[in-house]
Amino acid sequence: MNLILQGLHTQRGVIEQIAQLARPRLIIAIGDHAYRCQDISYNDEVKAQIDVAAWAAELDYAFVEHRRTLSDFRLLAMDMDSTLITIECIDEIADMHGLKPQVATITEAAMRGEIEFTESLTRRVALLAGLDASALEKVYDERLQFSPGAKKMLDAVKAAGIKTLLVSGGFSFFTDRIRRELDLDFSHSNCLEISNGKLTGRIVGDIVDAGGKARAVERVCAETGIAPGQAIAMGDGANDLKMMKGAGLSVAYRAKPIVRAQADVALNFVGLDGILNLFE
Repeated sequence: MNLILQGLHTQRGVIEQIAQLARPRLIIAIGDHAYRCQDISYNDEVKAQIDVAAWAAELDYAFVEHRRTLSDFRLLAMDMDSTLITIECIDEIADMHGLKPQVATITEAAMRGEIEFTESLTRRVALLAGLDASALEKVYDERLQFSPGAKKMLDAVKAAGIKTLLVSGGFSFFTDRIRRELDLDFSHSNCLEISNGKLTGRIVGDIVDAGGKARAVERVCAETGIAPGQAIAMGDGANDLKMMKGAGLSVAYRAKPIVRAQADVALNFVGLDGILNLFE
């Protein structure tokens, strides 16, 4: 096993101090602020110690099998809101209606797993009834930003021949545009009902919840001849856990504690391109 340590700012001395908890044979710099600690000692006690030390030093860590490469995988499935992009689209739409605090409170509770996702989305979308649909375009043009490292990550993933899927409990208005802008292979999300240029406060068709996300990943794998174990799934909220559980590698990005605890890798400090440092 190897241990990867990385951060936005790193000091070699701090890296060596934390790495010694796993007694590596060798420590190699693999980027400006990333290190691979090779041939480590790994057990639950070591993991717990490094978890505490890395968090205190604002470093991300990952235990990775020796010689694992990015090309071992064939699909990258990404959540949208607060993962590939920095915002929660529904919160920003609500802000156009003066309802962001009410909607954001429900969003946070759902992402922590305190409210069932379908119920939370139904409640949030209902609050948007009567809002002019032009607010969607305004959110996309004025507020939507990609997460740090997103484009670098996607460039590397595409170069490795990996298919890309944007799967979201959010809305097709945004996923469709992002898919075109970033040249992604697939997208799957909810469709907001619009009548006479205004949001009705309803979703068209079945709601894409945790199960819907997992099924979307399974469907794309089946259609492309990819084994689920060859998929990387990344997300930040409780409704991402099912698709992450079925993947070969699960990545929690700036995620809620319930998600960080169950993911193979958690990126709490570095950008999305931090996953590239996991591979040789």
